[in-house]
Amino acid sequence: MKKTEATERIAKLRELINDYRYHYHVLDESIMTEAAADSLKHELSQLEAEFPELITPDSPTQRVAGKPLDKFKKVKHKERMISLADVFSEEEIKDWLARNEKILGHKITELFTDIKMDGLACSLHYKNGLLTGAVTRGDGLVGEDVTMNVRTIENVPLSISETSPVEVRGEIVIFKEDFAKLNEKQAKKGEKPFANPRNLAAGTIRQLDPKIAASRPLKFIAYDLVTPDLPTHSEAYVMLRTLGFRTSSEDVVWKRNDIAKLFAYIKKLDEYRQSLPWNTDGMVIKINDRKIYKSLGIVGKTPRAAIAFKFPAEESTTKVRDIVISIGRTGAATPVAILDPVEVAGSTVRHASLHNADEIARLDVRIGDTVIIYKAGDIIPQIKEVLVTLRPDHTEPFDYQKALKAQYPELEFERPKGEAVYRVKGESHDFILKRAIEYYASKPALNIEVLGSKNVAALVDTGLVNSIADLYKLTASEVAKLDRFAELSAQNLITAIENSKTPALNKFITALGIRHVGAQTATALANHFQSVENLTEATTDQLLEIPDIGEVVAESILAYFADEDNLKILQELKNLGMKPHYQDVSTLPLTGQSYIITGTLASMGREAAEDALRALGATVTSSVTKTTTALITGDKPGKSKTEKAAKLNIPIINEAALLKLLNK
Repeated sequence: MKKTEATERIAKLRELINDYRYHYHVLDESIMTEAAADSLKHELSQLEAEFPELITPDSPTQRVAGKPLDKFKKVKHKERMISLADVFSEEEIKDWLARNEKILGHKITELFTDIKMDGLACSLHYKNGLLTGAVTRGDGLVGEDVTMNVRTIENVPLSISETSPVEVRGEIVIFKEDFAKLNEKQAKKGEKPFANPRNLAAGTIRQLDPKIAASRPLKFIAYDLVTPDLPTHSEAYVMLRTLGFRTSSEDVVWKRNDIAKLFAYIKKLDEYRQSLPWNTDGMVIKINDRKIYKSLGIVGKTPRAAIAFKFPAEESTTKVRDIVISIGRTGAATPVAILDPVEVAGSTVRHASLHNADEIARLDVRIGDTVIIYKAGDIIPQIKEVLVTLRPDHTEPFDYQKALKAQYPELEFERPKGEAVYRVKGESHDFILKRAIEYYASKPALNIEVLGSKNVAALVDTGLVNSIADLYKLTASEVAKLDRFAELSAQNLITAIENSKTPALNKFITALGIRHVGAQTATALANHFQSVENLTEATTDQLLEIPDIGEVVAESILAYFADEDNLKILQELKNLGMKPHYQDVSTLPLTGQSYIITGTLASMGREAAEDALRALGATVTSSVTKTTTALITGDKPGKSKTEKAAKLNIPIINEAALLKLLNK
């Protein structure tokens, strides 16, 4: 085919494929079979391969990007992506209207409503009719550039008819039907089901490999047109649909004197929202006139002229098995209720934050209580109420200070004046962070040799690293600017950190720095749970099944994985490419054997020897018992251990025998 013929054919193919895409993914209509559409796409890709100079950025073949990204770039929003204040009753809606009308000095003429999507907020940018950027909400001021992933979403137009700059905002969601099909596939593969559509959509967009986004049925539902600036929200929705964007089709304009009808509509929507194709937790209500909307301004992080009416959250009852206290990376002590696992709003809830001592006292929640659990905003588990009539006899109010002393006997706590939270006394956020990173990089953990205390201090003090996950976002050029580094040493640091992304599971668990979890306990946890995900969801009973793990250690593990900050960092590490691997120890030569090392070894450090034994499946403990296989002695062995081993007839072997054992 000649180039002129190819040009004409390619233009017609693109037009037909885009027409199919719009009808299928935006209008839920089909103008041809999927097989026929796939055939057209195949022909287009072959022609573009033959004539690559004819490829354009908005071609249907350019939706799936190529290589995975190293990390997401930060992008500042031109106009802040705001959150909405929540209301829960008709009375609160009336109060909101009255406040705004008092500020304006006149009645509001029209209101505009739309369904509140439960997804990931994202802003799309178009220049000269082409999609040039997609940015997540982030903190409202700065988001992440996820353009490569958003390009894979079939109902996002790669080009539009408007050539002036256009910014469209909306929610990235997964429809309930598509989510169910994904979990059916997970079940057939014997893999763990996804928790809920919202988390899956958000997690997918934050994957560095665009092919993962392309493999999942993401949808973009537009809810705002930032530019061009039209007179009303309702007109903006008309333009959104004209440009080829899908909206919820639940948008309605209400006259001020129709407020009673609006309340009736909200109640009706709450009744049938389960039949909608997507998850929703409420309705957005705005002043329709955008000039008035902007004139009312923003209070804190929320606009005066819009609110979100929240439907009642789904609730369930369960029992409080324990209350543990987690020490976060800022030194704050946060109490967490450990619950019997229960399904709430589509996911399993195992724990709920109790926030602080005042909240525990307000609820009067006690260990053994039956409580009502709900999800605030359909996301965060909360205790709504204690069912006191079901309280067991002889329970006592939870003594917060006594629990702090029992769970952290070596630490001192203080409650700063004016604060509700207890904090570790005398330890700053930076000090705790530095100590955590040093341990993460230490020999018993991930053994990142170049991350010594001075280098860690340099990274934290300059603000380059604010969490463990930030280590994996560093670049050589950033590090080379620090006083302690040159170009070569900076690159060596980045290489060493990168090489730590595939650690043994037991080493990774050790590196997390969970209280009371040393190398041997981490190995036991790795052997029992075999993945970080399984350990994250562990229950008290499952932990207590493991030999040598008692209630104190179990409480510490539960507290660590109940802390929202810790869970966020674990997810971030996963997104950045951290892949701990588990090795089946059942076939290793020393599986089932237990050793103790005492004294100094000449050929290697004691930690290296313990690691070598564990790598062969052995257990390494610190005290001699009847189940000890052998006591290994080096120079100047401990007298009490050798005497106890002799008394119990436990074999005592020297370093030469250890080396022979390892060489076998």
